[in-house]
Amino acid sequence: MTTIAVVYYSSTGNVARLAEAAASAAEKAGAEVRLRRIADLPDDTYVPGTEDAARELRERTADVPVVDLADLAWADGILIGSPVRFGLPAAPVLRFIDSTAPLSIPGGLADKAVSAFTSGSAPRGGHETTILALHNAFCHWGSLILATGSTDPVLFRPNNGNPYGASAVSRNVPGQVHEENIAAVEYQARRLVRVAGVVRGLDTP
Repeated sequence: MTTIAVVYYSSTGNVARLAEAAASAAEKAGAEVRLRRIADLPDDTYVPGTEDAARELRERTADVPVVDLADLAWADGILIGSPVRFGLPAAPVLRFIDSTAPLSIPGGLADKAVSAFTSGSAPRGGHETTILALHNAFCHWGSLILATGSTDPVLFRPNNGNPYGASAVSRNVPGQVHEENIAAVEYQARRLVRVAGVVRGLDTP
């Protein structure tokens, strides 16, 4: 069975919603899935007015295990989600990426299918650059980057269109993820299951 790790950091719930949809879609596609969250940093900051939503999210997802390197080593395919922060992944995600060196430098992430998704406050507000910044790390890992591309009708719906990975426009409203964005990340997850399964099959003696 193909194994998929859906790893995310979410400040107020939008990325978490995408991650949950991706994990469910991957399971329905026949994969064994681990949904894992990236831990907050002690000094995480939030957009003013979203503190209550952040606290509610922490309470709601307290039972989601925090990711560790064993989850990445276990997975045939990895899907990583981050909010947009000034066109970059959020600091907790970057900190987690830094922590992968003991696994990635010896080649532990080489040849795994890896993909990324995001949510940000505004259209053209850094969605693509956030995903591409994660792609930089995936290149260092030696992983096989799986973009969404223009490969399915769902990606041409009015609220989609990003060819690098699924993304949602939140307008800084907690929990605001359009159903078209959900459909896009579900497609992305199914595609990751398929491609990771092919790669796994090629590695089978």
